[in-house]
Amino acid sequence: MSKPKHILVIRLSAMGDVAMTVPVLRTFAQTYPTIALTVLTRPFYQPFFEDIPNLNVLEADVYGKHKGLGLFHLAREAKSKGIDAVADLHNVIRSKMITKYLWAMGVRTVTIHKGRAEKKKLIKAAGPELTPLKSTHQRYADVFAKLGYPLDLKTHTFPKRKPLSSRLLDIMGEHAQKAIGIAPFAAYKSKMYPFELMKEVVKQLDASANYRIFLFGGGKEEIEDLNTLALLFPNVTNVAGKLTIEEELALISNLDLMLSMDSSNGHLAAMYGIPVITLWGVTHPYAGFVPFQQPETNQLTADRSQYPLIPTSVYGNKYPSEYENAMETIAPESIVTKIKALL
Repeated sequence: MSKPKHILVIRLSAMGDVAMTVPVLRTFAQTYPTIALTVLTRPFYQPFFEDIPNLNVLEADVYGKHKGLGLFHLAREAKSKGIDAVADLHNVIRSKMITKYLWAMGVRTVTIHKGRAEKKKLIKAAGPELTPLKSTHQRYADVFAKLGYPLDLKTHTFPKRKPLSSRLLDIMGEHAQKAIGIAPFAAYKSKMYPFELMKEVVKQLDASANYRIFLFGGGKEEIEDLNTLALLFPNVTNVAGKLTIEEELALISNLDLMLSMDSSNGHLAAMYGIPVITLWGVTHPYAGFVPFQQPETNQLTADRSQYPLIPTSVYGNKYPSEYENAMETIAPESIVTKIKALL
C-alpha cells in the first residue's frame, strides 16, 4: 500500500487537546516536508498552526452549517481538497461520522487509540503506586505511524518567539524583569488552585520585584477576579479579555515561564517551548496530559497520602466532595520556590 500524500487531521476540541496536536504536527512537517496536512478544526484554533509549513486549516462549524448532516458536506469538502488519508485524533461521534463518510469514499482512515481502559484502571488505582500512561502527544504520533509516517517527538524544533506588536509592547512595557504568565482557572473547581492561595503566590512574586506577571483567563467573573487581583500589586497586569487569540499567543511565546492548572494555557505555552509549571488537583500527570516536553519536576501535585483516590477522573469532572479542596495541600511557598529555581 502506497503512503498517503495528503492527510486530513481531525481534532475539533477542546482547546488544550487541539494545542497538544501542534508540536506533533510541527514534528511531522519537519520530518516529512513534502507531505501535505489539512487540519479539520474550529475556526478559533486556526492561529495555532500558522507557523507549520505545508499545512492548511479546514474550518468546521459543527454548531452551524456543519451540524448533523452538514458533516457529510464537510467530508466532501475535505475530499475535494485532494486528501488521501485521515488521521482522526479525536475519536468522538462527529469525527467518527466524518471518518466513516470518507472511508466510504475510498479514503484510508486511522483513528487514535485513547487508552480508555488504561485510564479507567489508573483512576481506580487507589494507593501509593501509580503507573504513568503513554502521553497524549505520543498517542497522536502513533496515528501517523500507522499511516506509514513514524515520528520521533524528541527531534521536534520549537519556533522562534513571535514578534510583539506595538500594542503588546505597550502592555508588556520596558522592563528587565522575567515575564511570568499565571492562568489560575480551569474547567472544574477541583482543578483550580484556591484563589486566596494563588493571591499569596502572586504577592510573594511581586514583592521580589524581579518578575513581571501577566494574568490569563476568560469569562466575565474570572476577568473581574483577575482585575481585582492585578490592582493589588504594581508588577501585575491582567490581560484576560483584552487580547485577540493571535495577540495572546504572541505574548505567551515571549514569556519566561507559565504557571497553569491542568488546562489549556499550559499547553499553549508548551507549544513555544516556554517552561510550564502545572498544578494538579484531582487529576494527575500520569494520565498523559502533561504539557509537551515539560519535566516531571514541573508537575506539582496534591498530596496523595491525604487524598489517595487521586486521580479521581481523567478530566477532573468526577470526584468525592471531600476532594474538592485537595489542591490546598500544595503550599504557595513550594510554588514560588519552584518558579525562582527555574528562573
